[in-house]
This record gives sequence, structure tokens and C-alpha cells, in this order.
Amino acid sequence: MGYNAAPLERLVEQFSKFPGIGRKGATRMAYQVLSMDAKEAAELANAIQEAHTRLHRCRICQDYTEQEVCRICSNPKRDQSVICVVESPRDVSAFERTREYNGLYHVLHGLISPMDGIGAEQLCVKELLARLQNGKVKEVIMATNPTVEGEATALYLAKLIKPLGIRTTRLAYGLPVGSSLEYADETTLYRALSGRGEL
Repeated sequence: MGYNAAPLERLVEQFSKFPGIGRKGATRMAYQVLSMDAKEAAELANAIQEAHTRLHRCRICQDYTEQEVCRICSNPKRDQSVICVVESPRDVSAFERTREYNGLYHVLHGLISPMDGIGAEQLCVKELLARLQNGKVKEVIMATNPTVEGEATALYLAKLIKPLGIRTTRLAYGLPVGSSLEYADETTLYRALSGRGEL
């Protein structure tokens, strides 16, 4: 326990569970919540509750949605022959901001990381492979982050997909190694997408 009153300390503890938020940042956030009036605090609590109860994974691509199938998967104007494989739903948003990609997505919800005890079976790999059985998909773009885990995951998936006769490509390196797609600007992402190469 810290020096704060117990309810404040619990709030700090909850905020410090967020990635990239240390105790100092968590304490600032907790005091920010305390400075809200009752209506604002209730709205924040409701928004968290609502996101948790109303959002679930799309039955096809595993992105978050309120419907059974998300708006991208259910859009007949999207190119059904290309699937862009990403680590998290945040990456889908990053690609959508470029307005240059018109295919579909598949969200893995993580990367293979033996150090953290995460293997392929904990990711949405079988769901991806199931989507490749219909003969419509001609290319799978590996858009995992250019990190050791991102590379390992892309290569693992490429090995599984290649025997199916589907072209497997990797984003070009307009993206600095070790960076996160979420923070890449639209132009860099577009260049990485348009300059992708075979895996």
C-alpha cells in the first residue's frame, strides 16, 4: 500500500496496469479522475463498462465490433482476395487511416514470443487458416511490427500459408526496425504497404 487513502490507492494500482504507465502517470490519472464531477466520473465508468460488455471479436477477422461481423468484413466493396495480418486491433485503425488499403484484415491478438510463453496456439492462427480454405484469397500481407517477435510470427505464418499456393508478402521497410505500426504516419505506412515483398 502507498501513502494514499485506500480507494485512491486502488485506482492508482488499476491505472498502473496499463502498458507504458508507471506509478507517477497512474497517480496523475487517478487525481484527474478525482477532479471530475460525479457526472463525468460516471460517464467514464460507463464507457469502460460499455466497451467491455458490448464489444467482442468479429467472427471472421477477430477485430473488435458490436456486430457478429465487423463493418470491414461485411463491406462487399472491400477486396476479398487480400488479407492483411496484424498484431492488434490498433493496427487495423492505423491502416484504415491511410485510406490506401482496400483489402481485409486478420487480427492475431499478439505475437509469438517464447520468452513470454506465447506460442502460436494462443494467437488467432487457426481462424486465419480457416479463412484461406475458400479459394478467394490470393495474397496474405504480414503486417506484424518489425521486431524480433514480429519477424518470427511472420515467418512462422508464411511457412503455414505457402503450401496453400497463396502469395505471402511482408511490409517493406519504410518502417524503422523496432518501431510500432500504431505510431507510424500514413505516408510511411502507405510506402511500406506498396513496397511489400515476398516472404
